[in-house]
Amino acid sequence: MQATVRSFEEATRSGSVFLDDGTEIPFGAAAFDAGPLRLLRAGQRVNIVMTGDDVSYITLSTFPVPGR
Repeated sequence: MQATVRSFEEATRSGSVFLDDGTEIPFGAAAFDAGPLRLLRAGQRVNIVMTGDDVSYITLSTFPVPGR
């Protein structure tokens, strides 16, 4: 699923994204650390994987999502 980065805190490696419908979803360090990224900037398009109600993986929209 695609989203747009709302915020990212480099120190905690966590932040939040907006879905295309405007819903804001937070993500934690585990989701960020699961992918290949070093940082994110507000406004970047990303691919996210949800596990239940939580983001479990986040990467740039131009990068493939493992297993998909």
